Amino acid sequence: MFFSEARARSRTWEASPSEHRMWVEVFKACDEDHKGYLSREDFKIAVVMLFGYKPSKIEVDSVMSSINPNTSGILLEGFLNIVRKKKEAQRYRNEVRHIFTAFDTYYRGFLTLEDFKKAFRQVAPKLPERTVLEVFSYYTLLVRMRVMEDDGELSSALTTDRFILVTMAGVLFPLYPSPRQILPP
Repeated sequence: MFFSEARARSRTWEASPSEHRMWVEVFKACDEDHKGYLSREDFKIAVVMLFGYKPSKIEVDSVMSSINPNTSGILLEGFLNIVRKKKEAQRYRNEVRHIFTAFDTYYRGFLTLEDFKKAFRQVAPKLPERTVLEVFSYYTLLVRMRVMEDDGELSSALTTDRFILVTMAGVLFPLYPSPRQILPP
């Protein structure tokens, strides 16, 4: 599966009936007072139950600011929508990580230009090497624009997290139809 397929699939993913029931049960369990909505604290507990992590203040603020101001919290439908979107993003991130792992044949945690060339020779043997070089250059350019090392130095290596960051930002979807359509003149 390649990038464009992963992105298209994540948009059409639907929860199974059993997942949907579980989400409703989590909502009910977290709505202890049977108010019909989840408060800020209730929502945090629900995220821990479903995703295994405590959401940051910024994440909770973002969710709470997006709800209807006439309600005191997150209603069931809103909660289900939030969970569905988070599950889609989680699934997509896992698919991108899988693609990165397939490219990272030496399990170093980053991709070099040679790794990129080798991967593209396997999945798109007729793609000109120049195009592969432009794709890699574009990825590393975006990484340099977005991410700096802790010590302030730039790195051209594509680590797993950087690959996911750039890929999930919508870069190269659909996969590189033409260098002229993506790269500035």
